[in-house]
Amino acid sequence: MCTIGEKIAHLLRGGDIIVLSEPLGAGKTTFSQGIGRGLKIGEPVVSPTFTIARELNGQFSNGQPAHLVHVDAYRLPGSDNDDAMLAPQQAAHAAANRLLDELESLGLDEILEDPDENTVILMEWGSMMASVLAPGRLEILIDRSLDSSQTLSSQELTSEGTRTITLTAVDGTWEHRLHSLKQDLGREEA
Repeated sequence: MCTIGEKIAHLLRGGDIIVLSEPLGAGKTTFSQGIGRGLKIGEPVVSPTFTIARELNGQFSNGQPAHLVHVDAYRLPGSDNDDAMLAPQQAAHAAANRLLDELESLGLDEILEDPDENTVILMEWGSMMASVLAPGRLEILIDRSLDSSQTLSSQELTSEGTRTITLTAVDGTWEHRLHSLKQDLGREEA
């Protein structure tokens, strides 16, 4: 997870928005640490669950300064956990409105709506919100399937296990970069 995060970080540009969706324990913190390592962030990258957002400074692979805004929307109204009974488009719009209200109170609304040339947004649990806030983004779905002998009630989640990572470019800016990533990962597996 960390290695893939680092490889994706090497492809990042200012203004990029990455949305992580996954069940608890699938590896979002490890993936985020890889992003931090790839952006040469000198301080630990930890989950911002209770602080909602953390801002960290590093460097893009081209040497330019990078500003990472790491958002955990799990506890925000309008996260992927809310609005399950609404139609998807209604839920996304309602989620975005609640998110903007909350982010405005935190002073993060402008950063998310219009990231500057050095800012990258890494948002966990925010796929419904991102669809309204960010028409262009990279969506990453991490799935961690449990084998038949494991259940959540009888076995503690560990770093062991297989993950399936699905990357979806939600605009044209990521198409070429994902092709490059696929080639890079293919060379590593050979």
